[in-house]
Amino acid sequence: MTITLDWMQEARNIYWYEAPTRLLDDSRPPFYRWYPDGVTNACYNALDLHVSEGRGDQTALIVDSPVTQHQRSYSYEQLLDAVARCAGAMAAQGVSMGDRVLIYMPMIPEAVIGMLACARLGAVHSVVFGGFASNELAVRIDDAAPRLILSASCGIEPSRVIAYKPLLDDAIEQSVHKPHCCIVVQRPELQAEMVEGRDLAWGTAMAAASPHDCVPVPANHPLYILYTSGTTGQPKGVVRDTAGGIVALKWSMQSIYNVAPGEVFWAASDVGWVVGHSYIVYGPLFNGNTTLLYEGKPVGTPDAGAYWRVIEEHNVSVLFTAPTAFRAIRKEDPDAALMADYDLKGLKALFLAGERCDPDTLHWAEQQLSVPVIDHWWQTETGWPICANCLGIEAVPVVAGSPARAVPGYDVVVLDEQGELVGPDTIGALAVRLPLPPGTFTTLWNADERFESAYFSRYPGFYETGDAGYIDANGYVFVMARTDDVINVAGHRLSTGAMEEVLAAHPDVAECAVIGVADALKGQLPLGLMVLSDGVSRPEGEIVSEVIASVREVIGPVAAFKQCYIVKRLPKTRSGKILRGIMRSIADGESFRVPATIDDPAILDEISAAIVNR
Repeated sequence: MTITLDWMQEARNIYWYEAPTRLLDDSRPPFYRWYPDGVTNACYNALDLHVSEGRGDQTALIVDSPVTQHQRSYSYEQLLDAVARCAGAMAAQGVSMGDRVLIYMPMIPEAVIGMLACARLGAVHSVVFGGFASNELAVRIDDAAPRLILSASCGIEPSRVIAYKPLLDDAIEQSVHKPHCCIVVQRPELQAEMVEGRDLAWGTAMAAASPHDCVPVPANHPLYILYTSGTTGQPKGVVRDTAGGIVALKWSMQSIYNVAPGEVFWAASDVGWVVGHSYIVYGPLFNGNTTLLYEGKPVGTPDAGAYWRVIEEHNVSVLFTAPTAFRAIRKEDPDAALMADYDLKGLKALFLAGERCDPDTLHWAEQQLSVPVIDHWWQTETGWPICANCLGIEAVPVVAGSPARAVPGYDVVVLDEQGELVGPDTIGALAVRLPLPPGTFTTLWNADERFESAYFSRYPGFYETGDAGYIDANGYVFVMARTDDVINVAGHRLSTGAMEEVLAAHPDVAECAVIGVADALKGQLPLGLMVLSDGVSRPEGEIVSEVIASVREVIGPVAAFKQCYIVKRLPKTRSGKILRGIMRSIADGESFRVPATIDDPAILDEISAAIVNR
C-alpha cells in the first residue's frame, strides 16, 4: 500500500501563531523550505498547548536514574514552569532569538529543560554528547559560537563519576570563541569549581529568574544544530528548522510508533544524539505523550533486567533502543531469565535503530517479548525515519535484515555509480528523491556549499544517504553498509579519519589506518594499524598503549578504541591509496577480491597474520 501525505493537512495538527498559506518554497534546490510563511514555536507545541487544552496534570517527563538511585517526574504544568524559568534565566544573560546555546550535560532533567527553554526563546541549541573530550567540544564551541553554555558538574557511570566541568573549562580555554556565561548544575556527587564572573550555579540562576513567554519564530527558523561526524576536519553541524520538525515528528509518533497522547514512550538513548532530540524530547511532547529520561545502562545498573524493571514500573507502551542494548542483555542473560521477574504486558512494540539489526538479535527479542520488533532506518540528517514498518497506518510482515519500506514522504531509490536507477535486488547507493519531506535537515551550519557538495552533488535531484543497499521486489529496503569511512560503534557514528589523525600525531608513527571491524555486541569497533618510523627501538607495547590513551583523550571514551597493532607496511594501490576495505574484510573473515591495482599482494598475508588472531 502506497501512502501519499498531504503535508498542508498535517500542518493543521500543530499550533501556529500565523498559519502558512504556502506549502513549499522550492525556488533554490536543494535548499527547500516547508511552510515558508508560517510562524510558530516548538516549545509552545511541546508544553503550553497541552496545558492550555487542560492536560497540565498529565505526566510529561519521568526521570529514572539507577546510577544515582533517584527518580522524579514532571507534569506538563511543572515542566512548563521549569522551562519558562530557564528561558528567563538565559534571557537575563542576554540570550535572544537566533543566539546559540551549547548544552553539555548528562542524562538529567535540566538537559531537557534547557533544550525546551532555548526553543521557547527562539535560541538555537547545540547539544554535545557528554562523552566527548575537550578538544572536540572546543571545535563545536568555535563553530556554533554560543552566547551561553549549559553544563553540569559531572556525569555518572556505573563504576565512576566523570567530572564535566574541567573538560568544559579546558574546551573554553582552547576555543577562540568565548561564551558570555556558563550555567552549571551542581550535582550532589561532585561539586564543580566555578569561574568567577563567567559561571553561575543553575539553582541560583533559576531562583532569580522570571518566567519567559514563548517567542513566535518563522517556520524555517533553526531549532537546533546537531554535530555529526564527518570523515575529516570540521564536524558537520546539521540544522533542523522549527515547523517542519514539529509537523513530521508529531505525525511519526502516531503513524509510525502508534502511540496515543498520554501513553508512555521510552527512547533509551542520549539527549546528545539525534534519537534523544527527536524521540526523548520533541516527538513525544509534541504528541502529548509521557517521555522517559533514563540515566543508566541496559546491563550493570544493576543487571540485565534493568530495562524490564523500567518497562514495568513506568508502564512503558513503546521502547525504542539500539540493537547493541539487546545484544548486551542477551550476552548476560541469554535465556532472559530476569524477564520473568517483571510484568511487561503494557509493552506494545519494540523499535530498533542506530545500526543495522542482525536477524539473530531481532528474532531473540521477538521470542522473549512476544511483541512486534521493528527495525527502522534513519539518520541524523533526516531527523525521523526514512524506512519503517508504520504500525499506526498498517503493519506489514517483518522481514529480518530490512527496515521494511519507505515511510510516506520519502521516495527511496537505488542508484548505480552513474546515477541511474537499478532494478530490484541490485545493490547500489541508497538515495532519496528530492524534495526531502518536512523535518529533515535544511543545511549545515555555516556551510551551505558543503551541504550541497556532501549530499546532493553526486546524484543531482537526489539526497545521497551515504548507505549502500538494495530494494527487493516487494519494496522492502535492505541497508547493507556505509559507503564512507564513518563507523558505527554502539549506534554512535564516529570518524575513522579523526582517529587516524590522532595515531599519526604520535612521534614514532610513520603511517596508519583505522578501520571498523564487526563486533557482536557494539556492531562495530575501531581497529588501528600502524607502521613505525625507521629507527624506532622502543617497546611496541608502550607505543600502542600511548596511542590508545591519546584517542581516549582526544576523541573520548565513546570511541571504544582498544585494538591497535603494529605492522611493517599497509596494503596500498600503486597510486598510494590505502586499501581499508580489504583490511576490513580480512578482519571480519570475509572473502575479498585482490584489486589489480595493488602494489604488493604479499602485504595482505602480513596484515592477516597481525589481526586475524587478535
